[in-house]
Amino acid sequence: MIWVDTIIQGILLGGLYALFASGLSLVFGIMRLVNLAHGDLIVLGAYLILLVVTVLGLSPMVALVIALPAMFALGFGLQKIVLNRVLGEDILPPLLVTFGLSVVIQNALLESFSADSRRLPTGTLGTASIQMGTISVGVLPLLTFASAVLVIIVLNQIFYRTSLGRAFRATSDDATTASLMGIKPGNIFAAATGLAMTIVTIAALYLGMRANFDPAIGPARLIYAFEAVIIGGLGSLWGTLAGGVIIGVAQTVGAAINPEWQILAGHLAFLAVLLIRPRGLFPRAVD
Repeated sequence: MIWVDTIIQGILLGGLYALFASGLSLVFGIMRLVNLAHGDLIVLGAYLILLVVTVLGLSPMVALVIALPAMFALGFGLQKIVLNRVLGEDILPPLLVTFGLSVVIQNALLESFSADSRRLPTGTLGTASIQMGTISVGVLPLLTFASAVLVIIVLNQIFYRTSLGRAFRATSDDATTASLMGIKPGNIFAAATGLAMTIVTIAALYLGMRANFDPAIGPARLIYAFEAVIIGGLGSLWGTLAGGVIIGVAQTVGAAINPEWQILAGHLAFLAVLLIRPRGLFPRAVD
């Protein structure tokens, strides 16, 4: 039963990694943009929620409602004003700009909040659990995984059942043709990044409630997000969830064998999947 519990905990941890990765997968799938500041934006979202909690005395869940539109506006403006200017055939300018953005965010958070680690208050939610036979499952990890599944369901509904989703797909396939049909690719890209930032904020909430965070942890969250996206197949949202689960299970199994192997086991699982399926488990069809 110990191994069953370990695997269950790994699956639930995979939900957090899937939340890290979903926004990254969304942006890459629509505009082929690799955002090196993605992990730092997650940390920025956590600090924004912490600031709302501290100043207004609200619970993190309520603070999330305030943070979501602010992060959407930040993502929309960032894409509209900065990132749209560097998109093109050459992938180097977006990489350089987002790398610079990563450095700016880290240093701004360091100056504003110091290097001390912080954590969002959880109250009774942090210790609440559900008994499943002989296995005890935390309510917060369950809520995290359920949120990841819900986010992916909502994104799929947006993609395939709304006019915005049709615009996303049309612009992703051929931005030039889409613009001839009256679609403005710049606005569509900005909306996609704004949507990705709302997912980033949800990921930030659970990151801050489940673990300590500080200004320097963004790059590590970016690595987990990249690995989940690549394992699942670039642009596949359900594949991103599968990738997150694989990393999470690998880490908990590795930690059960030897606590020092936790992080290494996740990276080894990533390499093993790439050896078997170089394009990921559920790659998008290529014409």
